[in-house]
Amino acid sequence: MPQTVTKNQATISVQDRRLQAKKVSKKTIIYVLLSIYGIVNAYPILWMVLNSFKDNMDFAKNPFGLPVQWLFENYKTAWETARLDTYFLNSVIVSVTAVIITVFAGALASYFLARFTFKWSKSMYGFFVFGMLIPIHATLVPMFLLMKNLGLLNTHLGLIFPYIAFNLPITIFILVSFMKAFPSDIEESAIMDGCGVFRIFWSIILPMTKPAIATVVILNFINNWNEFSFALVLINDEALKTLPLGLANFAGQFTTNYGAQMAGLTIAIIPTIVIYMLLEEHLVKGMTAGAVKG
Repeated sequence: MPQTVTKNQATISVQDRRLQAKKVSKKTIIYVLLSIYGIVNAYPILWMVLNSFKDNMDFAKNPFGLPVQWLFENYKTAWETARLDTYFLNSVIVSVTAVIITVFAGALASYFLARFTFKWSKSMYGFFVFGMLIPIHATLVPMFLLMKNLGLLNTHLGLIFPYIAFNLPITIFILVSFMKAFPSDIEESAIMDGCGVFRIFWSIILPMTKPAIATVVILNFINNWNEFSFALVLINDEALKTLPLGLANFAGQFTTNYGAQMAGLTIAIIPTIVIYMLLEEHLVKGMTAGAVKG
């Protein structure tokens, strides 16, 4: 028997094709917009890398094109001018140490603020969040006097402590918001299995918080790595200065070596890109964690 298509079936088929076409169109538009957004954000980095191979004349005449002559010695000049061998290591020591302490202390504080109910929990959380509103530059003079009285000027600790203090608010804000979404059945099951408070934190809560931890690690590292004001005020010893202070050496009284400066900036941005690539998977999971219901 030949199959016949009714009018209703034909109408439904046409509607399905139209819906499918709309979905494809929406996806195409979204991909195009995201691609444009990605290019806009990636172009400054590409521009910086290309200009790191130019001399000042080439940079002035053709700032947006390929180098006429690829000057790889700009990187050698940048390494020597900015003293990257010393300043780079100082930045690594200060930034990594501050990130580890900030994330660990912030995770502990967030665990108790998010998973326990006690009298001053909301006030303590508000106290930490209020720290996000304090401008860093307004604390430079008090911080200098405090570090001077503590004898921490021209030391790594003199930078590590302020970095921890000013990054804790955003760390706690993000982690508390993430930990509050966990069901209470997790702790109840763990307690029935004989787990203590810190065992629950270390073996259950902390692994589940990896996406949020990846986010705060990236934010803290970028803030610490690029920080200039505290390093300028609290560090005068050449052997202890950080990378942002070294990059400032490119600006001379009468002229600036733009090619070498771009080379120094290119070297300085590499650790940030590496950290992001290592934590990208967890970061994406954290961004999409609430998009799908299990």
